[in-house]
Order: sequence, then structure tokens, then C-alpha cells
Amino acid sequence: MSDLGPVLSASLARGAYGSARALQGGPAAAEPIGKAGGETFAEMVGKAATDAIQTTRQAEATVQAGLAGKVDTQSVVEATMSLESTVKVGVAVRNKLVEAYQQIMQMPI
Repeated sequence: MSDLGPVLSASLARGAYGSARALQGGPAAAEPIGKAGGETFAEMVGKAATDAIQTTRQAEATVQAGLAGKVDTQSVVEATMSLESTVKVGVAVRNKLVEAYQQIMQMPI
């Protein structure tokens, strides 16, 4: 799935590249590893999770309002589509994290 724009950012890529260069002793070794792009990986993942939970709650509220007849059908469909794309991105990210964890566990010590 290539729709990971909100999850991945250029600052994350720069931070990862800087960390790799620091491990090799390259020119980026003097840069701080934790805050290379202004936001740590943990902060970025936490923000993405918070956004996903917020989208889920908004979609559920819209669907409930639609069932009660307070919201038009178009709004319910839009909320459902938003929820579906959020779930797809979340599952794709989870699958990549599990795959990376499994690869790390297979590495010889």
C-alpha cells in the first residue's frame, strides 16, 4: 500500500539516514540522533495512532447519527470511507512492523 504519506515524512527519512551515517562514523556523526528532524520516531508513531483513534471515533459518531436520522447518507458514506482507509493504513503499518520484528529475531547474535 503506497498511501503512507501521513505516516512517513521527509524528516523521518533524514533522521534515519543521519542515524545510519552516525553508526558508520560518517559526516553526520555530530548530529544528535534523537531529534534530527524535529520529531522522534516515537512521537511520530504516537501522533499517527492518536489521529487514527480520533478518525475512528468521529466515523462511529457519524454512523450513529446517521442511524438516528440526524445526518445525511453522504456524510455517513464519507465517514465510512475515511474509516476504511485509516484501518487499511494501520494494518499495513502493523504488518510491516511485525515483518521487521521477525527479521530482527532471525538475525544471528
